[in-house]
Amino acid sequence: MAYFTKQEARRAAQASVNRSSRAFNAKGRLTESLESTSSNTRFDVFLSHSIDDAELVLGVKELLEEEGLTVYVDWDTDKHLSRDKVNKETAELLRVRLRQSKSLIYIATDNSSNSKWMPWELGFFDGYRPDGVAVLPLLDSESETFVGQEYLSLYPTVSKGQYTDGKKDIFVKKYGAWKHLKGFGQGSMDWRGY
Repeated sequence: MAYFTKQEARRAAQASVNRSSRAFNAKGRLTESLESTSSNTRFDVFLSHSIDDAELVLGVKELLEEEGLTVYVDWDTDKHLSRDKVNKETAELLRVRLRQSKSLIYIATDNSSNSKWMPWELGFFDGYRPDGVAVLPLLDSESETFVGQEYLSLYPTVSKGQYTDGKKDIFVKKYGAWKHLKGFGQGSMDWRGY
């Protein structure tokens, strides 16, 4: 099992920025995509992340979109939100967006443990759609062992792998079962056993 690396996310973010008609920083590129996602009322993936990982978040968003998934990032779709303010209005809007999403992918980085919102988003979505949560560790090396906060071990993880014929794919894996990332992101309940 190989995890995604921070370098892969940065490369995807840079490619996204390079494709942009203007040279923005990572947060600027996410904001620029507002027009293309604001009309969506449903999302395949709610991307739970630390605001301190803007470049990595852009890269993961890009990687997920390359897999054909629609992705909600709060400061992309709802740029007026202030993640540093914990209030009822922000919480209610996030509840709406969580309910509009088929799955939640929690980006586990060194910064995620400092987030005010990530544990709340995870808990809300787990209560709303328990089979729709997965953890995507972003590590320095794809062969590195993922050791996140203890409660994250309750959830399946997103990782790269390959079939016996050598074809590469992205999987969501839990003990004894797996599914394709795209199926997971689109809310498929179809787990396959090993």
